Amino acid sequence: MRVPPSRWQRYADAAVRSPAREEHDDPVAAGRIREALKPARDTASRQRQIARRRRTDLRLVFPALLVWGTAGAGNWLPPAGLAGLCTALAAAGIMLFLPGRVNLGRSGIRPARERRTRIGRGGARLGPSAGQAAPRSLRATVAVALLLSLAAGAHAAVEASQRHDGAIAEAVAARAAVVAELEIAGAPRRLRIPGAGGLADRWAVPVKLTAMTFGGHRVAGDARLVVMGGASWGDAVPGQHLRATGKLRPAAPGQPEAGLLAATSAPTLLRGPGPWQQGPGELRRAFTAAAARFGVDAGGLLPGMVTGDTSTLDAELEAVMKTVGMTHLTAVSGANCSLILGTLLLTARTLRLPRTAAAGASLAGLALFVLMVGPDPSVLRASLMGSIGLASVAFGRAGRGLSLLCVAVIGLLVAQPVLATSFGFLLSVLATLGIVVTGRRIMDWLPPSVPRWAAAGVAVPLSAQLFCAPAIVLLQPQFGAYALPANMAAAALVAPVTLLGTAGAALLPAIPAAAGLLMAAAAVFAGAVAGVARFFAALPGAALPWPEGALGAATMGLFSAIVLAAAWLALHPAAVVRGVLAAHARVVAVLDGRSQTVARSAARQTFSRGLEHRSGRGTLRVRKPTSGRNHEWLLPRPNGPGPRRRTPPPGAT
Repeated sequence: MRVPPSRWQRYADAAVRSPAREEHDDPVAAGRIREALKPARDTASRQRQIARRRRTDLRLVFPALLVWGTAGAGNWLPPAGLAGLCTALAAAGIMLFLPGRVNLGRSGIRPARERRTRIGRGGARLGPSAGQAAPRSLRATVAVALLLSLAAGAHAAVEASQRHDGAIAEAVAARAAVVAELEIAGAPRRLRIPGAGGLADRWAVPVKLTAMTFGGHRVAGDARLVVMGGASWGDAVPGQHLRATGKLRPAAPGQPEAGLLAATSAPTLLRGPGPWQQGPGELRRAFTAAAARFGVDAGGLLPGMVTGDTSTLDAELEAVMKTVGMTHLTAVSGANCSLILGTLLLTARTLRLPRTAAAGASLAGLALFVLMVGPDPSVLRASLMGSIGLASVAFGRAGRGLSLLCVAVIGLLVAQPVLATSFGFLLSVLATLGIVVTGRRIMDWLPPSVPRWAAAGVAVPLSAQLFCAPAIVLLQPQFGAYALPANMAAAALVAPVTLLGTAGAALLPAIPAAAGLLMAAAAVFAGAVAGVARFFAALPGAALPWPEGALGAATMGLFSAIVLAAAWLALHPAAVVRGVLAAHARVVAVLDGRSQTVARSAARQTFSRGLEHRSGRGTLRVRKPTSGRNHEWLLPRPNGPGPRRRTPPPGAT
């Protein structure tokens, strides 16, 4: 009879037959095993890479929000309050960088450099654990955020001092009549509301005040103003130096401008724009004049979507597009910039250019497009946000896209703190955030049979609209019931308008005939965009009332979340069925457990109520739930002594 091996023998045999020993004894077999396991290892490595790529990096979110808050406070606080805020930020940042900072442990307070170390094999010191490195990373993140906020606050303090102190601030406060020398800083914008003097054709022009004369004194300065003037101001070109007379007025609280200038005379040209500004300005005017032959809708919408010139846009069409949430299509936005950049990048890669050369050529083409439109702050911001959104959707790097967005927000706010209170900047950031965070995910939700360009055409407007809706309610307290389908229907028309119109604008000075054909094709799609807007605006319930203020924004944010969840449920029916079945099983289990508990409780109550025989004593005990007392009723014993009750015989009466 064979004796089974002992436990020690089995342990020794397992050690002898270990994988390491087999690899040492038979390297050929070990190599075959490794080759067989290689596909599984490659698959696991790819899955780890995908998970790492989809991981969202949130470390720069807090610095971006802190910088935004500081820059926003700089537009509202007086210089003294802003100085106190900067001092507090500097003190907090210095405290975090002090070398004598301490850590709290179980043994009390000790210097941070005396950290616990882990001991490995042979007494090797492995350094601090991940749990101890996390506070250090958090402290560094907070310190960097405080320093960046300090930079934004310092810049805002300088601009606040220019707005509140000096001769220009005194003249604005006194509402003085001045002779101003101005430099045009942006494109003129037509005002739809007539002025107090009954002037119908009014224009708002952003300018930079270089010098002014009032009270017999000439004062040089550098302050931003907004000129309110008549039709003669509609021809102003960015970069021009003009002289005009007018009356200064204070700006609204929180506005970045030092004041308003109500012009009382036509501007006098002192010096024209530079060559890099004059050429694009003439091209924009020529394009607008050439587009006028395509009708009211297409002729007014095409220059706005291609060159950003909205001077010929019909007021009725503008109101219609505002009703259905398509105002961003009336001028150059991040969508146009992303289309230009994506087309240039695809063309460069088709020509087999290296990745670096393709990126450089695409960025150069985007810079030329921005120069043609006009390097206004809104256009520069749109190009930056469009580039980030394109990178996130095209390459699937949601985590890096969010980091790039935070870096862009921090850089823009440090360079221009006035953007913190701009609704245009807020909408650009929210639209880009929606594309970065949910755009790629919505594309992955769609079935594989849907082409990627069609998936992007659905995901991009959906994500941008859902994230921008709460902020739009603050500007316009109404709910556009058809804003989402209108934007999704117009998304396919924006690309032909942008690409064909841009190509036509580039060929207009050299080959006007070819440019006319391209512009005619673009005008057809521009007219279709206007038709989509008019169709959805004419439907019943196109503009529904919505609560104002914070309540309206909060409820709209909740509604956007519900819409996003509904989209996920509609695109994942199998997961919905599994979830419903799991929820049903869980509810059944809970109800079964509850019913069993109730049954056991009822059984205990039934056992404790009613008549209970007490053996050996000839009594029954009764319990009443109302009184809570136990009443014992004496009953005669069945076989006990005592007089018996006589029973009449049968038949007796």
